[in-house]
Formats: sequence, structure tokens, C-alpha cells
Amino acid sequence: MSLAPPTQTGGGLGPSREAPDGITPAGPAAGHPSGGAAGGAGSGTGGGARGRLAAFARGRQDDPAWVRPALLGLLAATALLYLVGLSSSGWANAFYSAAVQAGSHSWKAFLFGSSDASNFITVDKPPASLWVMDIFARIFGVNSWSILVPQALEGVAAVGLLYLTIRRAAGAGAALLGAGVMALTPIAVLIFRFNNPDALLVLLLVAAAYAVSRAVEDGRTRWLVLASTFVGFAFLTKTLQAFIVVPVFALVYLAVGPTPVRRRLLQLGAATVALAVSSLWWVLLVQLWPAGSRPYVGGSRNNSEWNLIFGYNGFGRLSGNEAGSVGGGGFGGAGGGNGGGRWGATGLFRLFNSEFGGQASWLIPGALALLVIGMWFTASAPRTDRTRAGLLIWGGWLVLTGLVFSEAQGIIHPYYTVALAPAIGGVVGVGTGVLWARRRELLGASLLAGVVVGSAIWSYVLLDRDSGWHSWLRGLIIVLALIAAAGFLAPPFARPATGGASAPLGWGAPAGGGAGQRLGWWPGAAAIGLVAVLAGPAAYAFDTASTAHTGAIPSAGPAGGFGFGGGGRMRIFTGGTPGGPGGQGATGQGQGGFGQGQGGFGQGQGGFGQGQGGGPGGPGGPGGFGQRQGGLGQGQPQGQGGFGGFGQGQGQGATRGGGGRVLGGGGGAGNLLNAGTPSADLVAALKKNANSFTWVAAATGSNSAAGIQLATGRPVMAIGGFNGTDPAPTLAQFEAYVRAGKIHYYIGGAGRGLGGGFGRALGGATSGGTSDPASQIASWVEKNFTATAIGGTTVYDLTAPANAQSA
Repeated sequence: MSLAPPTQTGGGLGPSREAPDGITPAGPAAGHPSGGAAGGAGSGTGGGARGRLAAFARGRQDDPAWVRPALLGLLAATALLYLVGLSSSGWANAFYSAAVQAGSHSWKAFLFGSSDASNFITVDKPPASLWVMDIFARIFGVNSWSILVPQALEGVAAVGLLYLTIRRAAGAGAALLGAGVMALTPIAVLIFRFNNPDALLVLLLVAAAYAVSRAVEDGRTRWLVLASTFVGFAFLTKTLQAFIVVPVFALVYLAVGPTPVRRRLLQLGAATVALAVSSLWWVLLVQLWPAGSRPYVGGSRNNSEWNLIFGYNGFGRLSGNEAGSVGGGGFGGAGGGNGGGRWGATGLFRLFNSEFGGQASWLIPGALALLVIGMWFTASAPRTDRTRAGLLIWGGWLVLTGLVFSEAQGIIHPYYTVALAPAIGGVVGVGTGVLWARRRELLGASLLAGVVVGSAIWSYVLLDRDSGWHSWLRGLIIVLALIAAAGFLAPPFARPATGGASAPLGWGAPAGGGAGQRLGWWPGAAAIGLVAVLAGPAAYAFDTASTAHTGAIPSAGPAGGFGFGGGGRMRIFTGGTPGGPGGQGATGQGQGGFGQGQGGFGQGQGGFGQGQGGGPGGPGGPGGFGQRQGGLGQGQPQGQGGFGGFGQGQGQGATRGGGGRVLGGGGGAGNLLNAGTPSADLVAALKKNANSFTWVAAATGSNSAAGIQLATGRPVMAIGGFNGTDPAPTLAQFEAYVRAGKIHYYIGGAGRGLGGGFGRALGGATSGGTSDPASQIASWVEKNFTATAIGGTTVYDLTAPANAQSA
């Protein structure tokens, strides 16, 4: 058996070459405008609604009968997976839910993406993803469904677009496989059931890839312009992350576009103009708008979108030199290895480690193998070959995005890997289509078997990390993979490859095929192989869909990965484990570190985990988490609180310590990563005479403010933006607001440790003391106003100063 790729012919299977076994995707694949009969969807059907419905269910007349029902079944199953039980997550990421609430009440808040309807500060991303949710909220009201259903629908649309894109390169069967892989990627299931911006980002980038694939086919400039427009709006969703795929798309079209080189260059120039216009129109609008009549740009250091784009949301993510609402460092690992990324160990294996692996890496090894194999088999194909173009689009996306995520030393969270899901599905679909067409050859069958077994082994490794979770599944996956491999290899050993072409990936013999074209036991082997490679991610996906997720940093899978708000679960740190006061603070500064003591992270109600009770928090030492005496909970036995304000705990949050601010107040007012629910008494107090104030309250950090705002339906000022570190408002500005009677209450104990400890670990801008505006404001309030407890939360009535003269 020669290892050389197939030779080119002028056969009738398409413009590229004749595949040794199967329809070449470069030719007129099923459903392509140039392929087969031109019968439309309504061919051969009666008129009227019933006829149109039958035509829709049947699909194109030149398609095999299974294609359209299979596609509709995939989309319906995806919709069920993404929609059922959706409201269990409540507000999900309250940071964005509060901004949706604001945008549904104020068109200015809608335009700018403000955190509150009084337009004090924006979220730390452009507002495109909020616009979709805002529209739903204006139509259906502000509730969990109106916020989360758009994300699920975006996921179903992304799966459908991925199917259409892969089909143009590799046929319907390959497209169903690739789209199914994306739909079952655990982190995709989470993000399309959540309200972070990544859902819209992924949809827009898949739409851009579809447009590029159309441009590669017919060479029309309009497709490139459309692709650039999609990427531009993806930029308005999550800034520079959207541009990672731009070099891939441009180079693929430059390499394989069907027009002359000079025209390709001109077309890419037009696409660049479209990219600039669609990306920057909103940015220029913000920059040209008078700063005094718009909200502060959250996440920036100087109220500038340019600073946000190129700093905190841009190149700082690569270098680790963020200057924004998070200024470096983090839970991922202080001074991580392989490059020392402060948000975890960097390097080529980052995507496979215990933090990231279960999110999206299940089929990455197999996809990379299929990419190499597919490129080998298409090496001698014509320059414009569609199969190779598909491999280049999805393979380039996977490799480049994976490298960026692997080497980024700045802020990165495991859920970012949802951006890899379409590329993994694309490569798996197209690459498997290439191998399936060569399954009758010993080399093709051997490679197909090797990919299945290798993918199953990696699933075993990932599942073994959660050794107590359905341990039987690991062995079953290996057994099924070996059975599938035997099934793939038996026919080539049993008899030589027969002449003629069989079906493309789709497991059905072509019309008029003879005995030599029958598929034998390949369909069974393929079905078993699919179960083997998809059982692991599917199990994680179903577990993810059945678990409520809240907070700012969700993660998928039964262990919750590393993250806050992943259904209350946590992999790296577990509660209930005795620990000492800690040393120099792996996650904090100064003495104290995590300072676990009895109970450690504590799994109290709303603490870091689930369940009842967390045990007393050990002494943290000065500064550990910016607290006086108490590590992560309270210094002395606290029982039901664990983290206190870090979740929605009912225990008391810490007060002050190490020159820092507090983590949470009253265990429920909210915090950095998971907004709490204020008590009924506090809500009633804030609503009283609410119309007399611009903001019914002010709280440090957007998540602290978000929980209160969502509960009251009234604007709450988020001092310092997302993390409480933005320089807005200054102390002088806050004093002016108070003198003007615009703020009713100041929420004590809300926000994050701004001085030392935990606040610094998550990237504060200063190392301690009261140099940041939020700390200055807190000190000024404490000095001039009287603290009162309402519903277990410490508040200060800013209309009744204790020292009228100084206030």
C-alpha cells in the first residue's frame, strides 16, 4: 500500500480529483448548487402548507432521504440540551444580567452597555451580546428566561451554521458528525446556557467561517465583506479575541481563493475596510461622545475604549501586563510554570491540564491527528480543493486559537475554550470524511481505528481525573473503541478494496451500487466508534446541563473544573479540610495565605461549595485575604458561612484587615464573583423613596451592586466597576454625589479585598493601603456616617451624616 496521496484525475467526481472510495468533497457534494439534480425543496410535492411542510422535512430531492431528518433531529436535540431546565441558573452571571436590566429601562444604557440605568459605569466588554438580551428583555420582561434563552438559541444557530459549513467541504454525514461534536462539547453546553458574551462570539465567528467557505467556492467579494462584518460584530462582543481567526481566514482565501492573485489581494483589502468599519463604529461613537454625558468605560484606567481594547481586554491578556479592572495575578497559580503565567502554567499542554482539560479537549488530540492526515491525503489536490480549504479554515482556527490560549500569561479562564468547539467539530467532521472515503484501504482503515482508540484513551484519562464519578464509563469507552477498531480493520484484511465509489460519510450505499459497494459491517463499527469517542464529552455535557451555574467564572463538568459558580463545585480547593494559617499567601499577599484552619473553604450555604455547614475558618493572619482574623470565613467559628459574601452565604463576611476592603457583607450582599441576594428588609429599605435618588445604593464592585439592583429593580452605583478597582468615582466625585442627594445608602462589607490578600490575588491595581478610590470612599463613609444593620447587611444612610460639618 503506497503512502502517497491520491493522484489527480479529471474524473467526473469534481474539479479536484477522484477519491479512491467516495465522493470527493471538492466536487458537487449533496446539496451544493453545482451538484446533481437541481430540484428544489418543493420538487415533486403538492402545493399548500402540507406540501411545503413535507418538502421542508424531506429536504432537497437530490439528498439521501436520511439527511434532512437527521439534521432536524440534531438541531432539536441540541435545543433540548440547551433549553431544558435553563431557568435553574437564575440570573447566571448577575454582572451581565444587571446590565440587561439597565438596558431594558434606558436606551442610553442599552447603547453603552451600562451596569445601571442611571449610567454610572459600563460593563468591561463592548455591549453587542447585551443588545441581544436587551431586546428579549424589552419584549418579554427582565427574567431568567429572557436573558438565557437567547444564549441557547445562539448555540442552536451556531451548530446549524457549522453543519452548513462542513457540508460544503465534506458532505452531509461529515457535517452531522462535526456539528454534533460541537453541540456536545461540555463547555459549549455551559456557555450556551449562560449569559457570558462568549455565546454570541462563537455564533458570529462560525458565521464568518461559513462566509469564508462560500468565498473560497465562488470568489465573490461580498462573502469576504460579510465575513469581515461578522468578525467586526464579534469584536464588539469580546474585542481582540475575535481577531484571532482573522489571519487564518485571510491566509486561507489568499492561498485557495478561485480568483487571480491580484484580485484576491484587492478583495482582502475590501474585507479589511469592512472589518474596520464594523469593528470601530461603536468605539468611535463612544470616544466622540462627551465623557460627561456618558457612563465611565468600565475596565479602563482613563475612561477610554482604546485603553480597554488594547490593555485589559487586549494585549495584556497575552503579556500578563493588564492595566484595568484586573491587574494580573490570579487563582490559576501564582508564578505558574512553563512560562510563568500568573493565571496558571502556560505551555502547549495547558489545554489538557486538570483546569482546562474537561472543558473542550476531549477530541483535540483526535482532531489534530485528523488535520495532519487530511492534509496529507489532499496534498496533491488542486489549489482550490474544497476539502483542503475546509481543513485549513478549521485547522487554522484550532491551532492558532489553541496556541494563544496556551501561551497567554494574562487573564484566562477555562470557559474561554468554548471558542475552540467549532474548530474541533470542523476538523473532526472534515478529517473523518477524508478517512471514511478511504476506509476500504488498509491505511485508511488503520488510521480511522487509531483515531478512535486514541480519542477513547484520552477520554479515559479525563474521566479518571474524576475517579469517583461513573467509574464504569472509563472501561466501557475503551472496550467500545477496541470493538470499533476491529470492525474497521476486519474488511480490509478480509478482502482487497473493490473498485467503484461508495457513499460519502453517511453510512448508506449509493443508488445503483453493486455488491462491491455495500458497506458490510462498517455502519456498525462506525456507530460503536461514535459512542466510544462521544460518550465522555456527552456525559460531561449532560451533567453540565443538569447543574445550575452562577457567578462570573463558570466551568463545565461534574467536578466544576476550576471556577466560581460552577454549580457550587470546585476541583482545586475543597472545603472541610483542616489547614493551618498558611505562609506567605499563595493567592494573597502578606501573611496568611488561604488561612484555612478548620473547614477551609467551607461548603456553607453559598460558600465555595454546596451543602450545609463549612466549619469554622482558621486564623488567616494579617492581610491574607484582606481580612482581620479569619482566612476565608470569619476568624472565629462561623459554621454556616464558609466564604460568607463570596457566595450567597448566610454567614457574616469579613470586615477589614491588612489595609484592605472587605470580601462580603452579611453573607448576602454580593461580592466579586457571585452576586448574592439581599434580604427582604434591605430591599424594602432601598425601595423606600427610591424615586428621590439617582442611585438607591452604592456598593464596591459590580457584582456586589448587581445582586442588589436585580432584587430592587433600581439603579445601584458600582464603585470601581467589575472588581472595584476602576478609578471611578473618585472620592471627590462621590462626595459631590452625596452632597447632591443622589445616593441613598452605602453598602458596607460589599465588594472585594482591595488592599491586600484576595483582592490583590485577583489583580488589584495597588498593593495595599487606601490609595485606590474605593478604599478612600469606604474610609470616608465610615468616618462620617453611622453604620446600621438591615437584614444582616451593614449599610450607611448617606442622607444622615454622623458628623454633618465634616460630611
